Amino acid sequence: MTLTVTSTIGEIVQQLPSSIRVFEDLGIDYCCGGGKSIAQASHKAGVPLELLLERLGELSEQVPELDFTPWQRTSLASLARHIVEIHHAFVRKEVPRLNALLQKVQAKHRAIRPELTAMMLSFAFVGQDMLNHMQKEEQVLFPYIERLEQASLSGALLPVAAFGSVARPVECMMRDHERTGQAMQQIRQLSNGFTLPESACLSYRALYDGLKDFEQDLHRHVHLENNILFPRAIELEAKACRPA
Repeated sequence: MTLTVTSTIGEIVQQLPSSIRVFEDLGIDYCCGGGKSIAQASHKAGVPLELLLERLGELSEQVPELDFTPWQRTSLASLARHIVEIHHAFVRKEVPRLNALLQKVQAKHRAIRPELTAMMLSFAFVGQDMLNHMQKEEQVLFPYIERLEQASLSGALLPVAAFGSVARPVECMMRDHERTGQAMQQIRQLSNGFTLPESACLSYRALYDGLKDFEQDLHRHVHLENNILFPRAIELEAKACRPA
């Protein structure tokens, strides 16, 4: 693909999924910040624009993207199922584990590492907010998107939903993503980029490794929704047949 300073982060990730590694390495938000241009994203992250363009330019579009499915070309039902089975399942497994680790590490080290208390409270918020968010997606939004896709494929009328247009719940979900992303960014800042203190015990190390993995999965999770699933659902609804 041809990169310009006006290319958006979301466009780049969709066309060149290996760019995710560059954005993660440089601390650039490619999920909630997918609508920002390269220039805007580099400025917000404090990364020289020249460095970002150089790193992206080193990526070869000829290298097979073995780790990434081209979700922009698969069915919406498949993508929604992937999000639930992979990312929602990961959150449900990791939230209680990381909450317990945070409580353990905070209880032992809070006297000399006061930031652990704020981190513990922030992650408790993240966990509960995400669990509530995922339930709304699984029970309301994703089933509607699947029905919408089925109607489109069969030529049937658009399914009726209490919320009206799919854009309304999508907007709510994206606000949730922004709020969660801000809370995780706060945790990253409090931990100095998950930098371990010299005296870190094994539990401390396990905690920071887990938080880094959680943040990385969150970025990929939100990218799939904000930059692929939601825009495609809105576009599909706009083209679908509506009841008279």
